[in-house]
Amino acid sequence: MAKFNKNDTRRSNVPNRQTKNDELNKVSQGTFVYSKPMPLGELAKQLGISATEIIKFLFMNGKMVTINQTLDDDTIGLVCLEFGFDFRKEKVVSEENFEEFDIVDKPEDLSPRAPVVTIMGHVDHGKTTLIDAIRSSHLVDSEVGGISQAIGAYQKEIDGQKITFIDTPGHEAFTEMRSRGASVTDVVVLVVAADDGVMPQTIEAINHAKAAGVPIIVAINKIDKDGANPERIKSELMQYEIVPEEYGGENICCEISAKKNIGIKELLEAIITVSEMLELKANPNRYAIGTVIEANLDKGEGPKATLLVQNGTLSFQDYVVVGTTYGKIRRMTNEHKKIVKTASPSTPVSVIGLAEVPNAGDKFMAFPTEKQAKDIAEKRALAKKEEEQASNTAVTLEDLYSKIEEGSLQDINIVLKTDTTGSAEAIKSSLAKLNNDQVKINVIHSSTGSITISDIMLASASHALIYGFNIRPSAQIAQKAEEEKVEIRLYRIIYDLINEMNDAIKGMYKKEKVEKVTGQAEVRSLIHISRIGTVAGCYVTSGSIKAASLIRLLRDGLIVYEGKIASLKRFKDDAKEVKETFECGIVIENFNDLKEGDIIEGYEMVEKD
Repeated sequence: MAKFNKNDTRRSNVPNRQTKNDELNKVSQGTFVYSKPMPLGELAKQLGISATEIIKFLFMNGKMVTINQTLDDDTIGLVCLEFGFDFRKEKVVSEENFEEFDIVDKPEDLSPRAPVVTIMGHVDHGKTTLIDAIRSSHLVDSEVGGISQAIGAYQKEIDGQKITFIDTPGHEAFTEMRSRGASVTDVVVLVVAADDGVMPQTIEAINHAKAAGVPIIVAINKIDKDGANPERIKSELMQYEIVPEEYGGENICCEISAKKNIGIKELLEAIITVSEMLELKANPNRYAIGTVIEANLDKGEGPKATLLVQNGTLSFQDYVVVGTTYGKIRRMTNEHKKIVKTASPSTPVSVIGLAEVPNAGDKFMAFPTEKQAKDIAEKRALAKKEEEQASNTAVTLEDLYSKIEEGSLQDINIVLKTDTTGSAEAIKSSLAKLNNDQVKINVIHSSTGSITISDIMLASASHALIYGFNIRPSAQIAQKAEEEKVEIRLYRIIYDLINEMNDAIKGMYKKEKVEKVTGQAEVRSLIHISRIGTVAGCYVTSGSIKAASLIRLLRDGLIVYEGKIASLKRFKDDAKEVKETFECGIVIENFNDLKEGDIIEGYEMVEKD
């Protein structure tokens, strides 16, 4: 049973529940205040008017009603005006709709908090490199193609003042993620490459920042490159109402080179100056409320989420509701993976302890007891389930255009599996933009993790495609998909996924080279040999493994490494090919971090029929 910590002086964000004696509907100084539609008899009682008079009035206005009939807002308003009452409908927010709470703190309870700064801009204009320069880290090296594909949150202390940075992806596919970043931010740093200029995603970033009503600081990056022209950038930005200070505007423009660490100090000083003018404050003495920045399923630790605390203090062992799930915080770590006990306003933390993986962008709130958190999460889950709608009609990608031409296609159903919830959100948003008068794309199911039998059966029943992003199916899953005639399409770059679907809809689907999986081998033992590296003792579980084959290393269905085989042996002899049910030794070129249970998948590129 949950125990309440008597030493916890934090106040709950949840308004006190109304008691039976507290009337939500009341008449005060000639104004009738109500919260929801009500029966005619109840309205008459509240107004102190005979129900017969109201029924007669409504009958004369063409409305046949009875004393027990529920009246809508328009009818209630009509009655109030007829009998001399002003009226106002009050919105009553229930506990499970905590996103809608309007939390008002007393001025004496507020303390200064760190600004939350979002880095925005066009793809490859240097946003993550700027974060690198600020943190002295190397984030870009770990990202596919050097392009951010998930949101990260980091905190930095500069001259005694903390600043929280959110790095948002820049590709068009991440419009929704950028929008979410702007909704939780205090200051936007708009990164524009001095040698490139204002691009489509630059404009989108400006619009998101303006919609959020936050100040914009422009970081004109790559000033060290040939062709850099900061003045041209400033001129282009003025077309979008971003006017530099030197031209009489309100936007600070800093000329920087994130790669060569030029102008970074001046940019940070500008951020501090703008944030001081905002006088940012929050109340640390209440239960935390905030937003999920990113979430994923970790093999060893279960559901994991990066939370940004926006008000209150999040503590170790707090009970939190996130989206439609809940849990007890079992561990909190900062961006340096250091365990922390509390997280104050504007602090990003990674937490474990949730029952399920939440969605990026979900709001979260902490509650005093497990029972309260569980009850609210269940109500939210039920409400969401009631809103969900299913689709029926679908088509495979290869015959998509012919069906469109025939006029027989209306919907394309997709089952989407990704490595993170942020990626799923971005892909769904981009696919929705491809809808037209003839075709509607429906993502009927979306979740993180590898493809399961359940996904195959769902796709089979609904005639859906399965799209996998940065994940791989096991040999068993691939075989089941083939049996059920379910098409699985796999991607590592979102550009490719969106462009292929777009081309298919437009009838430009091309049968080019595609990969063909030749087989899979399970790593059952490891031998470390100097000058050679790690030799994996493997058992070929399906197909065959060929010498010098292209391979990918799978761990729990996720891609850990892609490369090629450096050496393939049967016993001590080199082998050209090792078939199913046979053992072999495999050395992967330039990779030694193998583990028992890993799957080595061989594939080749072939012309598609």
